[in-house]
Amino acid sequence: MKYTFGEFKTEIIISADFPEISLDKNALIVADENTAQLAAKLCKNEALCVLKSGEENKNWQSAEKILSEAKKAGLARDCFFIGVGGGVICDLTAFAASVYMRGCRLILVPTTLLAMVDAAVGGKTGFDLFSIKNLAGTFYPAETVYMPLAALSSLPQMEWKNGIAELIKTAILSGDDFLDQLLPLLSPPYSQNDLLLECIKKVAAYKAGVVSEDLRDNGKRMLLNLGHTFAHALESVSGLGSISHGEAVAWGIVRACELGRKLGITPDAKAQKIKTLIESSGFNLAYSYDSEKMINVMKSDKKKKDGKLTFIVPDKTSAYCVILENESELNLLKNVLDGKIDN
Repeated sequence: MKYTFGEFKTEIIISADFPEISLDKNALIVADENTAQLAAKLCKNEALCVLKSGEENKNWQSAEKILSEAKKAGLARDCFFIGVGGGVICDLTAFAASVYMRGCRLILVPTTLLAMVDAAVGGKTGFDLFSIKNLAGTFYPAETVYMPLAALSSLPQMEWKNGIAELIKTAILSGDDFLDQLLPLLSPPYSQNDLLLECIKKVAAYKAGVVSEDLRDNGKRMLLNLGHTFAHALESVSGLGSISHGEAVAWGIVRACELGRKLGITPDAKAQKIKTLIESSGFNLAYSYDSEKMINVMKSDKKKKDGKLTFIVPDKTSAYCVILENESELNLLKNVLDGKIDN
């Protein structure tokens, strides 16, 4: 599948097994402790940068290490950075590629379901800064994205859930038919099958189609943030890395449904259907936090417009962007954060 994102062109290659990557240019392979051995097998005789794993290491220090290793290897602007791993590795490698000598070539090999359906497609890069999720970043789509389904065979259940949350999000945006199609995938234990392959293809195509119209998140692409304003705030106030991104997104989608319902945008039946589906998928919908701290973190969210908080909420057919502009609407948000989700 080939797509054009602004001035960038991306090819997405979904395969059963791991690719053999042979390059005519020098490259730096970036992996974490979980994917270092795999990365070395995929790309032989290339420089290898191994980062510590986990969201807590998605920071400037890791990005700087990638840049330092590229400089030590004597790589020039025409080199490749190759990220092999989950969402953290994809985001960090892409960011480093976007700034190394003002931009070098980029290949991503996502090895988790979450990275395949989210981080590796669309060109958002970055890292966490000042305890804010993805505060620093750029837009820099990869030249090639390899999605080896063999990588999913050894995924722990938590990593499956991270990806399932993003599958649910995209299904909500693209329509109820896809949401119903997902149902057989959503009951743990999760595993790979032909339906999963079709859903990965569908999500990648849907997201790529949206991004091709709006690379820099100024219009339609904002809908892909469904649940994420809530989710990123929860991750930040809980301590980055203490709650997985997928768990936070699933919780955030349900909160977005409740906000949309109270604003008269999300139909009651749809909100209940989504909540029931997410609960049945094994996600936790009860977290402890200070709602005032949550709102303060949201005020630093990069998706805000003219200083006002912006949320994506489901509507009858897809989703809708709402901006909270006055005190009464902020009080409504606080009630959504404080109160129990209505049945």
